[in-house]
Amino acid sequence: MTTRAGRAGGPGEQRPAAPERARDLLRRGFGLIGPRHARHTVSVDRLDALALPVGDDGVVVGVDAENRPAVLGLNRPTPYDVVLIGGLWTAQVIALRAAATGARVAVETGRPQAWMQMVHAMGGGQNGLAVHEVGRVPPQGTSAGTPVLVVRDCGMRPPRGRVVSGPWQSVLTVLPYLSPVAPRLVRQARLVGVQRVSPDEAAEFGRTMALPRADVEALPTLPDGLTLWCTDRDRQYVMTRPTDPETGLLGAPRRMD
Repeated sequence: MTTRAGRAGGPGEQRPAAPERARDLLRRGFGLIGPRHARHTVSVDRLDALALPVGDDGVVVGVDAENRPAVLGLNRPTPYDVVLIGGLWTAQVIALRAAATGARVAVETGRPQAWMQMVHAMGGGQNGLAVHEVGRVPPQGTSAGTPVLVVRDCGMRPPRGRVVSGPWQSVLTVLPYLSPVAPRLVRQARLVGVQRVSPDEAAEFGRTMALPRADVEALPTLPDGLTLWCTDRDRQYVMTRPTDPETGLLGAPRRMD
């Protein structure tokens, strides 16, 4: 008969005392022996009732219509491009939360003063967030252990970036409005977020993303902090609610900067 520790002694063989046997097991690397419990079993007809509260890994960007966490999976082994047509506030919240997950954040921006408060709050760029001039983002040296989010805050017509998305490096491009280059960027992106825009912009975005009429009509009326996130097949409204430290650093949610 076999046991958890190996084969028991044969007939006539003296078994060691319990304390000695435990020490022998430890020396052989089996570790501590836990309490003995009866096996937990479940019938086949009850398997469907089992559920684990496991969601996607990533950055919690807000809550959906049912108040469930909405997670943006930025740290990926494949290239991932995101476009946000919206306010700087939302982009900065995403950057803060990405850094909190352990990712390094490189910000390419023409308005560095808008990001310096975040840099100072995070230790002067030593804790995962660095700001660079437009076109001056150096290679980031990404890996599974050091994923990177590049935030491109380069205005209405961002130039083509020197640092592009790749394995373990996602790129978030922020557009304040639906600019002339937006359709190209939207088509190239894996995920697109849009906040409150004008009726004309909503109609153009609806045509680009093939949105239902109800969503097109809703876009000009979205409150601050609400984003419609879209992929080729899905769309979801997400409300970003700041934590107390985020409010102290960035203020209340706002669409305009």
